[in-house]
Amino acid sequence: MRQNKLMQIATSVILLMVILTAGYFLAQNRDTANTDEDKTEQKDIDENKEKEKENEKEDEKVEIPQPNEHQFRNPIAWNGADPWVVKHTDGLYYYTHTTGNNITIWKSETLVDIGLAKRKIVWSPSPGAPNSGSIWAPEHHFIDGKWYIYYAASVENDDKRMYVLESEGEDPWGPYDYPEGTEETYGQITDPSNKWAIDGTVLEHEGKSYFVWSGWEGDVNVSQNTYIAPMSNPWTISGERVEISRPELSWEANTTPKVQEGPQVLRNEQGQLFLIYSASGSWTNTYSLGMLTFVGDDPLDPAAWEKSQQPVFAYSPENEVWGPGHNSFVKSADGTEDWIVYHAAKEINSGWDRNVRMQKFTWNEDGTPNFGVPVHIDTILDKPSGE
Repeated sequence: MRQNKLMQIATSVILLMVILTAGYFLAQNRDTANTDEDKTEQKDIDENKEKEKENEKEDEKVEIPQPNEHQFRNPIAWNGADPWVVKHTDGLYYYTHTTGNNITIWKSETLVDIGLAKRKIVWSPSPGAPNSGSIWAPEHHFIDGKWYIYYAASVENDDKRMYVLESEGEDPWGPYDYPEGTEETYGQITDPSNKWAIDGTVLEHEGKSYFVWSGWEGDVNVSQNTYIAPMSNPWTISGERVEISRPELSWEANTTPKVQEGPQVLRNEQGQLFLIYSASGSWTNTYSLGMLTFVGDDPLDPAAWEKSQQPVFAYSPENEVWGPGHNSFVKSADGTEDWIVYHAAKEINSGWDRNVRMQKFTWNEDGTPNFGVPVHIDTILDKPSGE
């Protein structure tokens, strides 16, 4: 009996010790937990204070005004290069730019919304074909009731050539295929020299058609020059190429290789003809637009083209616009205004990381275009007339 009582007492003592020990550790853990929680809470307080300081600094800054419903601010496409846009007879704008691996066309009722408009991939190359890679600067032209898309492509850069697609009907969204008789060459369009070529466009003058593009003189990338050749139909060059310009002015020839590219046709109301081109390296801050004025009778005569000595649309350190170039021209919705659509580097030294912008331009008394200065992206602009 006495042994049983001693056992009960011992058991009670052990239980009491266990309870006291457990209570001690629980208290310690609670203190530790409270300390961690306090640290976390203090960290949140410190972070909030930092954010409050940052917000106070932001509040001290001048707020950027926001455009109203009749205004917009660039860029109109946050990513993109080599923009090309046309206003078709249906009143809609059809836009494209370099995507690299296909040809995509956007359809929009307004110019300011082309970057956000509905789009469709109208053509993709066959894998392994010579035109299956690096698809650059497509342009869609409406000629004799059909659409023709001119683009540069290659597998390797040294093999870059120009190609053309033909629509089945009048719909800019296609379908598209190679023009009849060009299937074996994947729709390549070339002059007899068959040299490196990009940025092809079509010039119509006095009932005749010409192909204008940027290319190499030989087989080595020394200089990109501007060439022109006659066309017998939208997919055939029918004569030798003629060089009408090369990068030789100091602002054009400041890179290796030298670059002159992206020729674009422009006419004033009197019918005077200009070719606007891009020069200096496309990867540089100084990429800008130059101009050739047609002063002769024959577009195939190099002497018929007079070069302006200074850029007509140049990069602007004051407005923080770098590398403005490779543009297209288009009318406002009501046809009363002229607009230039171009790409520019997103920021200084960003190279080929570009977006798409636009602004209205006017004409000088002598009939030449006045593009002005590329505006800062914070600049609020009036929407094109008719929008």
